[in-house]
Amino acid sequence: MKLNAILVEDEETSRAILRNYLSKYCPNISIVGEASNVEEALVLIRNNDLDVVFLDVEMPYGNAFDLLDKVGHIDFETIFVTAYNHYAIEALNAHASYYLMKPISIDELIKAVDYVTEIKSKEEALQDQVLVPKTNAANGKITLPQQDGFEVIETADIMYCKADDNYTEIYLNNNKKKLVSKTLKYIEESLKDGNFARVHKSYLVNVNEVVKYVKGKGGSVILSNGKEIMVSASKKAELLAYFK
Repeated sequence: MKLNAILVEDEETSRAILRNYLSKYCPNISIVGEASNVEEALVLIRNNDLDVVFLDVEMPYGNAFDLLDKVGHIDFETIFVTAYNHYAIEALNAHASYYLMKPISIDELIKAVDYVTEIKSKEEALQDQVLVPKTNAANGKITLPQQDGFEVIETADIMYCKADDNYTEIYLNNNKKKLVSKTLKYIEESLKDGNFARVHKSYLVNVNEVVKYVKGKGGSVILSNGKEIMVSASKKAELLAYFK
């Protein structure tokens, strides 16, 4: 699968090294442009249909995080390339797909490109079509604690679950909502044998109810009732693994 990419790096020598490595070891990467600062990068991003951006952290007139803030809606993957490891947490919070340290390891570069290629291939296959989970609807039941006992519901009737501090809101396909005094982590564990994916720190969805995936930084899923739920970048690969 061909991936359109840009290189954002203020040092010409570093850009040349990365360009040559990609040309030699990652032939599916098509470099459509290069930028040496935030403003040049912004122009390239806005004028090209990109799959991945190789992004240095420190640049003149702003840094990588300033650039991502200016871009707004992000529908490409980001591979950070930097000599400084103390940006790792910020990169994670910016939903980076991969974090490469300078000097660049060829093996790590190949791993980064392979990882992004897998994600983009799955997105391409899922884009603009109804999604079909690998397995059939869950046939189990779950018990929800009540003040006077517990209630039994079919797991297949659950559309999605939303965290509410130490409580969880459970939304059913009959438009009813249940509030239970259990954490989302507890509910996730209870539903681990069903087709439920944690797509966000606050959301657990029934993948059988997903009808569309929308590309983005992490993207989003649209459920059969029209509800759109954002997907964390760190959860995207796990979600896409549920679908063919």
